[in-house]
Amino acid sequence: MSQIILDVAGVGKCYATYGSTTARFLTWFGVPVRARHEYWAVREVSFQLSGGDALALIGANGAGKSTLLKLITGTVRPTTGRIGVAGSISSILELGLGFNPEFTGRQNVYFAAGLMGLPTSRINELIPSIEDFAELREFFDQPLRVYSSGMQARLAFSVATAVRPDLLIIDEVLAVGDSYFQHKSFDRIRKFKEQGTSIVFVTHSMADVRALCDRVILLDAGTVLKDGPPDEVTDYYNAMVAQRENAKFEVEQRRTRDGWLRTKSGTGQAVMRELTLEDAVTGEAVAVARVGQALRLKAVVELHDDIPQLILGYMLRDRTGHTVWGTNTWHTDQKLKDLKAGQRVVFDLSFPCRLGPGSYSFSPALVSSQSHLTDNYEWTDNALVFDVINVEHELFIGTCWLDGKFSISTDRPTDAPASAPLPLLHQGRE
Repeated sequence: MSQIILDVAGVGKCYATYGSTTARFLTWFGVPVRARHEYWAVREVSFQLSGGDALALIGANGAGKSTLLKLITGTVRPTTGRIGVAGSISSILELGLGFNPEFTGRQNVYFAAGLMGLPTSRINELIPSIEDFAELREFFDQPLRVYSSGMQARLAFSVATAVRPDLLIIDEVLAVGDSYFQHKSFDRIRKFKEQGTSIVFVTHSMADVRALCDRVILLDAGTVLKDGPPDEVTDYYNAMVAQRENAKFEVEQRRTRDGWLRTKSGTGQAVMRELTLEDAVTGEAVAVARVGQALRLKAVVELHDDIPQLILGYMLRDRTGHTVWGTNTWHTDQKLKDLKAGQRVVFDLSFPCRLGPGSYSFSPALVSSQSHLTDNYEWTDNALVFDVINVEHELFIGTCWLDGKFSISTDRPTDAPASAPLPLLHQGRE
């Protein structure tokens, strides 16, 4: 069993407002003084994290995510509960935290790494690798005040990850960086995870959560609303976002026997009565599609209320939860208007199966506009699951079949005689 690296037990943080400075001063010495107002940024949060596990904290702004990270790193003291960390800890919470704007990047490396407890001799050894990873070039010896936010993120991440810690904590600081450095940073994070580093990070990118994390905690108003696998919590969170805009709303989750999680949410004013995948030529139902096969996705929608506008959208995902493709009838300019209760609408989507071998799912959404934030009538994650096999084409990898063809030619060597034949590239059988 892996060692417990992080133990958070019943942690809470209360920010209190008192009637006077004297009253606040008395609380420092344990004198009980009634606060004029109390705000609990975090309340009764508990979880454990083992070595090599990655945990994401998600939730709306003000949910308590950043406060919880500050409590774990020790920059803020908890009002209740306890936090235990076994081993070294490294964190990136805010841009510029621990940096001096008048110092150069190089000087700030010595300054920040010194605050992390590294001796000067060790920092001297690490400077070349930090400079190389940050890729700031001439700016490495320029004052931090001339840095962009992305450049500051590069420097902060390079310093914080110069030595692999037992626990790495990252707030959304990497979101300000360019896509190249984000990819480079997450590659380092993945390697740390493989080597046993525990990771806690705050992000609004559900794709990053699904790709990196073993577990997700959804915070709402400072408390744990849901704690579980990435697909379960992220799908619930997406449904919860729409719930805030709809008073009449329900969320239902269940996991199928083959492991796919089905999350259904919405007002129920329009519902999906049928969703079938068929062969576009024969009309037969398809559970296992062939690469290149002509397919048709058929949806039968029933209306329970009068609806001024109806949009159907699809999201196609692979087994890991990554979106392969998606569109809706808003973008295709096929909006249906002034529909009446009791009507049925049939949607046919025809497409060639250009997917790679694997397992996929369609998630349909019945909404009133281009997103589910205004009116979410029904959204079902992983409503239809199917497999794809390759039986007719050359071997390829990935989630997309491009039907690519090689064309190969070669020049005659410059020192070869003009009559020399071209090198043999392929010998076929008669």
